[in-house]
Amino acid sequence: MSRYTITVTGTVTGKVRSDPDAVIGYDPPLRTYFLQAFPHEETDEPALWLGTRDRAFETLEDLRHTAISHGYDFMPLPPELAAKLVDDKAAASGRPDRDGVLGELLKHLDQPN
Repeated sequence: MSRYTITVTGTVTGKVRSDPDAVIGYDPPLRTYFLQAFPHEETDEPALWLGTRDRAFETLEDLRHTAISHGYDFMPLPPELAAKLVDDKAAASGRPDRDGVLGELLKHLDQPN
């Protein structure tokens, strides 16, 4: 399972707040991307925990859209981190690295201007 620290912003309480210690990653057994943020002070259970079911989020775009629908966002991801997440999924599934639409975007971002 990959785990990377990112910042997630949220407006669920009506105020803008951020969690600079949120975690995003890929869970090979569940075949999904996941996102955890805003741990409860007493229980440590995250207020935001997406990606707990099999194939819940097969793309980072799906994960982001669901986070937004819950009042949270984690973009922009640095291109290097987005590439690592795509590579983590590819390595776990045995597919070639960086395939699909996101892979094409990442290849474009990696090229010099």
